[in-house]
Order: sequence, then structure tokens, then C-alpha cells
Amino acid sequence: AGGRAVAVRADVADERQVDALFDTAESEYGGVDVVVHAAGRLYLAPIAELDLAELDTLHRTNIRGTFVVAQQAARRLRGGGALITFSTSIVGLALPGYGAYSASKGATEALTMILARELRGRDVTVNTVAPGPTATDLFLEGKDEETIARMAAQPPLERLGTPTDIAEVVAFLASPAGHWVNGQVIRANGGIV
Repeated sequence: AGGRAVAVRADVADERQVDALFDTAESEYGGVDVVVHAAGRLYLAPIAELDLAELDTLHRTNIRGTFVVAQQAARRLRGGGALITFSTSIVGLALPGYGAYSASKGATEALTMILARELRGRDVTVNTVAPGPTATDLFLEGKDEETIARMAAQPPLERLGTPTDIAEVVAFLASPAGHWVNGQVIRANGGIV
């Protein structure tokens, strides 16, 4: 559609690399208007059995990475801008085996609400999208057909979400139409309670 993209590789938990990523965006495009932070890791295991090395890796990406990106976004987003991070509807569902992942995403939700208030007067919104079961590689990995079918039947819409379902929520929050939504966790999950 005539747009131009620039690819920059960065470890989201490394503040120097994220700083350089934002520097590149500012130099290439004159500023930063929208930040969508979707990097995440998932390890499934009961809390009593989770390898603590996996917990550390998960928290490095899901908590520290979100914090580092949010910190740069808070410093650099222009007025009218938006930061959109990702959580999960599992935070509310409290499913066994998801303890470490859910805890890391609960941290994202808390960060979102606090940062929205800290940016008072800046005309920058901060929101989190918390998808339910969505047909992505991360969700499908390691699940058998029976588990996938059971999870697809959970929402009243009786299907898995699609990446497009979630992308449309993100696009709304990033647009002027979504600018009155601020400090919120949007549970985009087809109605799972």
C-alpha cells in the first residue's frame, strides 16, 4: 500500500537493544506514534514442577521485556500515541499448568494500569489485549486435537480466535477511534468468563 518498513532485531529485555530500536524508529520515521509489544514466552507445568530456569527465562521476556519496552514507549511516544501490550485471558481463568505464564501476564496488566496513570497529561494511551484461545503457533504447540477442540468449545462463539480477530482489536486501540480507551485490559476471547 505504499508504506515502508524497517526491520530491527532486538532482545526486548535488553534496554540497550530496545533503546537502539526506538532510536532507529525515530530516525527513520521522525517519531514514534504506536508501540505494540507482543513478545512472549510460554512454559506449561504445574507450579510444584516448573523448572526455575524456565521461570527465569519466561519472566525475562514476559515481565522484564514488557517493562523495558514500556519504559522506552513512555519516554518516546508522541502526543496522540498508543502503547499496546499483551496479556492472556488465562489470568482470569486460572487454568492449572499456567501458573508461571499467568503470573507474568498479571504483571503486564498491573503495569498497564499504572503506566496509563503515570502518563497523565501526555495524551498517550496504554492498554493491554488479553486474548483467549487463539490459533497461533504458540497456542497450538504441544496440544493434541482433543485439547484444541475442548478449548475451542469454551467460548460462546464456539471457536478459537484467529490472529485477525486479535489484530483488529489492536488496530482499534492504535487508531484515533480507540483513543478514549485507556488503562484497560481488553479480554478478546469470544466471551469466555
